[in-house]
Amino acid sequence: MRFSPGGDVALFNAMLHVIIHEALFDQAYIDAHTEGFGALASSVADMTPEVMSPLCGVEPEVIREVARAYAGADRAMIFWGMGISQHVHGTDNARCLISMALACGHTGRPGTGLHPLRGQNNVQGASDAGLIPMVLPDYQPVGDAQLRAAFEELWDTELDPEPGLTVVEIMDAITAGTIKGMYILGENPAMSDPDLTHARAALAALEHLVVQDLFVTETAQFADVILPAAAWSEKSGTVTNTNRQVQMGRAALSPPGEAKPDWWIIQEMARRFGLDWDYHGPEQVFAEMKQGMHSLDHISWSRLEREGSVTYPCSADDAPGQDVVFSDAFPRAGGRGRFSPAWPLPPDEPVDEAYPIVLTTGRLLEHWHTGAMTRRSRVLDEREPEAAAFLASAELDRLGVTPGDAIKIATRRGSITLTARADQAMPEGMVFVPFAFVEAAANLLTNPALDPDGKIPEFKYAACRLSAIAPDSGQPL
Repeated sequence: MRFSPGGDVALFNAMLHVIIHEALFDQAYIDAHTEGFGALASSVADMTPEVMSPLCGVEPEVIREVARAYAGADRAMIFWGMGISQHVHGTDNARCLISMALACGHTGRPGTGLHPLRGQNNVQGASDAGLIPMVLPDYQPVGDAQLRAAFEELWDTELDPEPGLTVVEIMDAITAGTIKGMYILGENPAMSDPDLTHARAALAALEHLVVQDLFVTETAQFADVILPAAAWSEKSGTVTNTNRQVQMGRAALSPPGEAKPDWWIIQEMARRFGLDWDYHGPEQVFAEMKQGMHSLDHISWSRLEREGSVTYPCSADDAPGQDVVFSDAFPRAGGRGRFSPAWPLPPDEPVDEAYPIVLTTGRLLEHWHTGAMTRRSRVLDEREPEAAAFLASAELDRLGVTPGDAIKIATRRGSITLTARADQAMPEGMVFVPFAFVEAAANLLTNPALDPDGKIPEFKYAACRLSAIAPDSGQPL
């Protein structure tokens, strides 16, 4: 289904209405494994396909057809990428999908489940290890005094009971003067943050910025100190994939010049702060992680060296990891999955007469994330050497341009000029821009408004206007 940008919750609730109204749900599964179904049913009682269709742009009978197909399948799976989460209602999008899976009993069995396709290399492993500012390792909330006390004992230091800041909140805090310095490892917020003019001004305002990376990225150009890091093939350690597979990686090359593995650099800095750190390599770091992460139970470094990878959770040292989770219970008090009603909300910045087109951003096949690595690949950069705006043919006709012509895209935060490209997959009223190109940085345009729960910016929706550029003038027609 091609639905209206920002119409996710309306579409999902209409499907839930059909599933519940037509009694397509799995009552036995609901009774045995869930709570809150009555509240969900009440919340979607009036959200018929006819009522939701104008909000989501999908015909009522198509909504019914898809809802029946999902509910009636013996096994059904839901996959999603960043387009679900990068909205001000991103958490609600996920809540709706979880509710659909629970209502139909499509969890806990092979061929079922919900599968977010994580956005970056080892983001699953990083999240598991606690690199989310509101949780400790294994997603344990920082506000829980008992859980926090265990980590205070493990690390022999007092921990703040308040959640930390997310990336956009950090930039705001720099602007407010409450953050004076930053240490950034392997990230490029001067390209990846929304509203880049604001983000770059914040980076420039820091009293001290340290950037640890493989290359002098756009962020590193703001740095007072650049620390040369080792690449994936130059260091050993583990990554955890989106399917919970902890995988061993071994160094195949020596780091060039003065480049060092991340753990070594961090430890040397810690020692200069007077901390008595004495790790000899990633094996010792992994051993400490195991002390605070039950997800790594029965997964030892030696086992990973021997087997290459092990999926968690794992029930014994010699048992294979569990391919399917939540067969019997969910990791909540009482072990039941919870239905969470959600209501359709408009995007933070709806289109209007001044800005009538929806801008959405993302990646290309050839260029990963901000292009820090892939745009240094001669083969990949030859295939996609310049920034392009992907538009439906009807939008190109409306602008009076042909593919290859220059166009200007403007939002309330800025403007960029880039090449127009026809894309039959794009709907009318929408333009897609990849964010890997510094010469036409898409995030100069994006909206920093945050989802109130996940604190993820609304990268997938910004109101913009398009204009053709007069040849050789650089000025809009």
